[in-house]
Amino acid sequence: MELLEYMGRNEHEQLVVCHEPSVGLKAFIAIHDTTLGPSCGGLRIWPHISEEAAITDVLRLSRAMTYKSAVAGLPLGGGKALIWADSRKDKSEALLRAFGRFVDTLGGRYITTEDVGMTPTDLEFVAEETEHVVGLPVSMGGSGDTSEMTGFGVYLGMKAAGKAAWGSDSLEGKVIALQGFGNVGFNTAGHLLAEGASLIVTDTYDGALVRARDMGATVVEPDAIYDVECDIFAPCALGGTLNADTIPRLRCSVVAGGANNQLASDADGDELDRRGILFAPDFVINAGGIINAANELDGVYRPERAREITERIYETTSRVIATSREEDVPTYVAANRLAERRIESVRNLRGIYR
Repeated sequence: MELLEYMGRNEHEQLVVCHEPSVGLKAFIAIHDTTLGPSCGGLRIWPHISEEAAITDVLRLSRAMTYKSAVAGLPLGGGKALIWADSRKDKSEALLRAFGRFVDTLGGRYITTEDVGMTPTDLEFVAEETEHVVGLPVSMGGSGDTSEMTGFGVYLGMKAAGKAAWGSDSLEGKVIALQGFGNVGFNTAGHLLAEGASLIVTDTYDGALVRARDMGATVVEPDAIYDVECDIFAPCALGGTLNADTIPRLRCSVVAGGANNQLASDADGDELDRRGILFAPDFVINAGGIINAANELDGVYRPERAREITERIYETTSRVIATSREEDVPTYVAANRLAERRIESVRNLRGIYR
């Protein structure tokens, strides 16, 4: 890839390459935009097939975090980090502490938290080397597992999309196809089952499927999830699963899930719109995790405040859908505009007071 061209085109500020061979650390920290505040985003540990794939992923995710925090009304910019490794085999205290030292060199421009392959306990090792960490265990005064609030927000986004699609936000009796049953999928599922929805689940890990069956879900093979007849298709694993190959196979009215960067390209958002499938933009409805973690920033975590702000996801999702219809654009475009207008307004305000 033409790295600097890509970063310029997408308005990234910085990419940090982290290498500590003594512990096997190969990592990247991407800072997209700090107009609204310091960049914040999770640390993902994932064994991408190539260095280029890893860099592309972290750059795309950091941009999504800018938009996510902007739409959620948070005083944060967008950042993301990725350790190029397998969390099930390679994660260690030494690896995480080495990463923490790199975070610390940025002096607060990037605040890290939990993502795929990480736990709040893992963050304790990072916090040994830097204070620029949120999402720490509750026992340390942190907000704990971010996936709990993420799942709650995704559930609320589904309800808002359901109201726009069917005239009622009740999900009782609706069939939800969950692609991925990690922590976010699991926490979303709890709310859906409590409301009387039915679940069809897939995942690549047997342990996740056992948990899904224990909750009463129907389990299918990973590739079969695109073909199931359902009301809501919910991508809750990695990004890029909505593409030219998979979208024609969908048999749903709504797409709403917890994964980041679900659209492989903007053209795929256009195609969903053309097919009459209502897309609840991922960075709008999966913002509960960053909202939860951000509530640590003033030094006192208040769970009731985090939940109150997360509950606004319902209203924000409804506003995005209304804007989409009023301006006759796909929902992903409406969500982007909402974020960009806030960022630009603050950027202009800073210009006034210089």
